[in-house]
Amino acid sequence: MTAPAIAAPAARPGLRLSPFEIFVVALVAFLLAIALFGPLVAPDSVYRSDIANSLMPPSFDHWFGTDDQGRDVFWRLIVGAQTTLLSAFLVVTLYSLIGVTIATVAAAGPRWLDETLMRITDIGLALPGMIVALGFAAAMGPSLQSAVIAMAITGWPITARMLRGIMRQTMEAQFVAGAQVLGVSKWRLMTKHVLPNSLDVLIVKWAGDVGTTVLVLASLSFIGVGAQPPSAEWGATIASARGFVSTAWWTVVAPGAAVAITSIAFGLLGDIIQVRRDPSLRGN
Repeated sequence: MTAPAIAAPAARPGLRLSPFEIFVVALVAFLLAIALFGPLVAPDSVYRSDIANSLMPPSFDHWFGTDDQGRDVFWRLIVGAQTTLLSAFLVVTLYSLIGVTIATVAAAGPRWLDETLMRITDIGLALPGMIVALGFAAAMGPSLQSAVIAMAITGWPITARMLRGIMRQTMEAQFVAGAQVLGVSKWRLMTKHVLPNSLDVLIVKWAGDVGTTVLVLASLSFIGVGAQPPSAEWGATIASARGFVSTAWWTVVAPGAAVAITSIAFGLLGDIIQVRRDPSLRGN
């Protein structure tokens, strides 16, 4: 007698990625791989001038052409990916930590402390973040480090306000009420139960914010208060090449496209994570 066939478990539709989502995830993974491993295989000539080969158009030898110093634009994009993406990750991580700390203290502390921190947060939200970051970066001196610190200082209010509201809602859940009945202290309840159950929204925001931060960092470098030449950071590369737009378009188009593609890719990744987290947002 033939043994009955065992049916394979049905796939969970919610975990199945569409072709577009697979493309976005693969693109983000590709960008991260370039940032991590690209500089390891880049030639030493990335920062070395070769005036004899300056402003050469794209060719087999130089896929994206050369800049005004004769440096290969393609390899400078590869090296700049590490500087740009790691700086964006650092900015988002720093202001997320600040925001999480303030939101946790506000939600766990007495009412007067909550009100004080949230009024400070509201002031931060009312100020134009880009202008304030520009002011901080200019005051500290033009450099990539100044831009990172300035954006970390000005980027936390949104995270703090959003997470504090979510934590307040989580505190009304039944498992929180049960823990309070068992005598769990409020601070332990916040750090061990409420905060971990509120961070999924922060993960969605973190992914999308990386793309926005890449664009803002490039903007600060372009106007002269971020990364400085001869840095291969994409915004600094665009700033160095803006005088050659009409004669050597590739020196601006290549890093500009890199900024746009990276910003859009991480923004779409944030949207995908949001949809996966809340299936009700998924279109029919």
